[in-house]
Amino acid sequence: MRKTLSVLALLLSCFLAGAQTNTSVSADVLRLKETEHNFGKIPQGRPVYYSFEVVNTGQEPLKLDDVKASCGCTTPEWSREAIAPGATAQIRVGFNAAAENYFEKYITITYNTNQTKQLKIFGNVWKAPEGAAPANASVQFLKKQTL
Repeated sequence: MRKTLSVLALLLSCFLAGAQTNTSVSADVLRLKETEHNFGKIPQGRPVYYSFEVVNTGQEPLKLDDVKASCGCTTPEWSREAIAPGATAQIRVGFNAAAENYFEKYITITYNTNQTKQLKIFGNVWKAPEGAAPANASVQFLKKQTL
């Protein structure tokens, strides 16, 4: 009985020691106003853009180490300059659809050397008609009327 109680006490103390939080982990200083954007319906082959706003909530300047997209059809643009404490910055994300249908792309922000956050863009691409648009006969009629 004593052995059982000793083993239980040892296991309980190990469990409680593992449950303590690590206070040496740095606080998350990058806040995103939003983490995803729905482009809705967009035409195939026509680039679309959206700017995500980031805020430095820390006490020190914050530098975005890298911003990477999940594929070549998505292009993030951001300032390489440090973001002052309390200041905001923009990450502009461009998307150019080569194929029609639903899309979902991810953009990973790396900051403070090893911390990451993820953005998501999504929407539906409709197939653009092939060839030029048909001529509008009404335009020619109106031009003749104004002369």
